[in-house]
Amino acid sequence: MVTLVPVLGDQLSEGLSALGAADRARDVVVMAEVADETAYVPHHPKKIALVLSAMRHFAEQLRKAGWTVAYTRLDDAGATRSIVGELMRRGQEHGTSEVIATMPGEWRLIEALESAPLSVTLLPDDRFAASLDAFNDWAEGRRELRMEYFYREMRRKTGLMMEGDKPAGGKWNFDHDNREPPPDGPVRSGPMRFEPDAITKEVLDLVEARFGDNFGTLRPFHFAVTGGQARRALDHFAKTLLPGFGPYQDAMLAADRVLHHSLLSAYMNIGLLDPLEVCRRVEAEWKAGRVPINSAEGYIRQVIGWREFMRGIYFREGPGYPRRNALGHDRALPPLFWGAKTDMACLSQAVAQTRDEAYAHHIQRLMVTGNFALLAGVDPARVHEWYLSVYFDAFEWVEAPNTVGMSQFADGGLVATKPYASSANYIDRMSDYCGSCAYSAKAKTGEKACPFNLLYWHFLIRHRKRFERNPRMAQMYRTWERMDEAKRETVLAEAEDFLARLDAGETV
Repeated sequence: MVTLVPVLGDQLSEGLSALGAADRARDVVVMAEVADETAYVPHHPKKIALVLSAMRHFAEQLRKAGWTVAYTRLDDAGATRSIVGELMRRGQEHGTSEVIATMPGEWRLIEALESAPLSVTLLPDDRFAASLDAFNDWAEGRRELRMEYFYREMRRKTGLMMEGDKPAGGKWNFDHDNREPPPDGPVRSGPMRFEPDAITKEVLDLVEARFGDNFGTLRPFHFAVTGGQARRALDHFAKTLLPGFGPYQDAMLAADRVLHHSLLSAYMNIGLLDPLEVCRRVEAEWKAGRVPINSAEGYIRQVIGWREFMRGIYFREGPGYPRRNALGHDRALPPLFWGAKTDMACLSQAVAQTRDEAYAHHIQRLMVTGNFALLAGVDPARVHEWYLSVYFDAFEWVEAPNTVGMSQFADGGLVATKPYASSANYIDRMSDYCGSCAYSAKAKTGEKACPFNLLYWHFLIRHRKRFERNPRMAQMYRTWERMDEAKRETVLAEAEDFLARLDAGETV
């Protein structure tokens, strides 16, 4: 009997477990561009175009490799709205109800497949260094789940940057060397760009017609859409940008939106690049003496540390994780996140970059947009939906723990030991945004005071019972108590006024 093998838009890997279990001479690969997946959040047009073009290219790759591929385009007359609908339609065509699938990366799709009126076998997604069972074994019985200790296990397991049973350079983590402010000098070459081919151009026209009203600029579009292109992008990054990745990975420049970042995350997340292949290439550059140890270790930590840890947390905590709200925040997402005018230069820069590129690096997400949402008390579910919508590498298994846990502290401290809350000082030190801002990063009160300075204290005081005994935050409460009482009252009153204006839809 024929078995159907669904390949989803983030499963574009020839080594996919479901393909490995199927018979290419008999079984049918099912790939479908469906309305439910393009619209469950208002995705950035560049993200939709990336996934659809990569899917179409991958389908051609599978056909050339001898697979029978039943492919449904978004504008096909017979298309259904869902993955399950397409499987049922193809099942009727081929007289089968048998399905072998690699486990999806989102609970909603897992639940949809498990409840489908089909005989579905779900196989583990083995494109990761740690299986979900291995993560759960590591996590079981631990009082706290800390990425640093999980990361060390991944280093030992993979052998990356290890010297016997010791970490290369005598330390597991060189993050202390990776906090340099923005570099001087010319703008860097940036990631490799690719001109759209005929398939991609057709996709761009479709996306423009169907999703032209979504937040985000579609053109120009220069992303890799095949595994071959993605590996060329990796090669370019390793040779030109990786050496400076470590020291400047947290820096932000208005005139250089990428700096030394790779923009390879989306290619790993949709399956065009093998994460371990990426890490081994990074390690090889270090071994050859072309990359300093802090750059190589810092990049590898992002991939086999944070990326894998986020996945483990997402699946361990279950389908309700993205809706957690430990701090009880309930403010609506301000219109400035969708491009409304703001006088705050850092937010204006981060949102404009997000609109144009479908990309912002981790500090722009964590310490600018995420920090503002946290301090302002925005509902974390709305923040989660925004990040999932606007970034080209956002898939729920990796985005939700980063947003709900790390950025918004909405899981109550499962991912982070303290909130990533900061005044304007951090942004001023790590960027050139503040120099062109209508507000002053140095002003603590008054009409020129940066809203981050006001909201930081407002956040700490409204959550004092929760955080004042946190050893990493106690010093800030002592600083607050040393302030003049009149100044404390002014700070809180001005913060309240700012939030009232934000709620009223005024330009802030």
